[in-house]
Amino acid sequence: MIRFLTAGESHGPSLTAILEGMPAGLPLSSADIDADLARRQQGYGSGGRMKIERDHARITAGVMAGKTTGGPIAFVVENLDHAKWHDRDISPMTIPRPGHADLTGAVKYGYRELRLALERASARETTMRVAVGAACRKLLREFGVVVGGYVVRIGDVALTGDVAHMPSNTDYLARFQAAEMSDVRCYDPHAAEHMREAIRQIMQAKDTLGGVIECVALNVPPGLGSHVHWDRRLSARIAAAVMSIHAVKGVEIGDGFAETLRPGTQVQDQLVLEDGVIRPISNHAGGLEGGITNGAPIVVRAALKPIATTLNPLRSVDLAAGAPALTQYERSDFCQVPRAVPIVEAMVCIVLADALLEKLGGDSIDEMRPRFEALRRLRLDDLPMDNTAWRFGYE
Repeated sequence: MIRFLTAGESHGPSLTAILEGMPAGLPLSSADIDADLARRQQGYGSGGRMKIERDHARITAGVMAGKTTGGPIAFVVENLDHAKWHDRDISPMTIPRPGHADLTGAVKYGYRELRLALERASARETTMRVAVGAACRKLLREFGVVVGGYVVRIGDVALTGDVAHMPSNTDYLARFQAAEMSDVRCYDPHAAEHMREAIRQIMQAKDTLGGVIECVALNVPPGLGSHVHWDRRLSARIAAAVMSIHAVKGVEIGDGFAETLRPGTQVQDQLVLEDGVIRPISNHAGGLEGGITNGAPIVVRAALKPIATTLNPLRSVDLAAGAPALTQYERSDFCQVPRAVPIVEAMVCIVLADALLEKLGGDSIDEMRPRFEALRRLRLDDLPMDNTAWRFGYE
């Protein structure tokens, strides 16, 4: 249902995205997009590029009189830094940086200049993912779905003492709000202080730090996704989308890897019946069972490795000289994790918007609303059972 493409280079004239599949009648403006673009540019540990760019999304198609038309939506963001590059000769880049797409891009496409890989592989591309995600976030809000995120670890500094398996929606909303007040996007002031100090020290050491982001989606109706095919499982679709983000090396849903440390009776979300509604008493599964949403908050974590570009040079090979060489520094962040929170949110919003449209159908918001209200929920009355013996019946 939802498809999008991005185009552009890190230091090219502009970045472009085309989003297809959005229903007609959704109020959408550049201001909706710019709010998340601004969030992507904020965070302690950012590099010098964020002091140059003032990202603004210009909507050039698919929105008329302030509402989506049902046609493809086009976004353009100008690269202000391009002014310094467009009329100058570019020095050859022949030393691949470990951890980047420099070497693999040359192998894949036969590049005779490594910057061709750098320009497109740069995380600058995520600007347009955030733009697309902001539009999908606006669609989700029309149906009460809220997506937010925060940092839970920077380097070896992690949130501690939070052992609740099922925080309330109010708890999560408070976390989102508190995280946005922190320059490391951590909702706990004590942990945030130590995270900031870890980043400060790594900057002095001319090195980089990674970390872990938690993204949560609230009020997602049960029944999105499917168990019948591997590529329709919503857990797999979310994991693939988040894993596609630059520097993400691991994704877990719910308790994830921690579940491997406990016996089965301690990791399943047991059910109770209260006032005709079936409720889980925990959320170890992170809101997804069998690849289908179960009505609980969707909890996704992304592990980001430290950025591979470091002020301290790394060992490499000069492909032109055929000799050992040290990497040359390219401007970058010291810790991208706080800035990556809205990127993870964007990819989750895109997948959830797609799953919602898949479930509801409809070409306009007005068509979708009554279908949304008619969705089966976790009410006992919505789940009548025949309670009779039956046979497979295959010949």
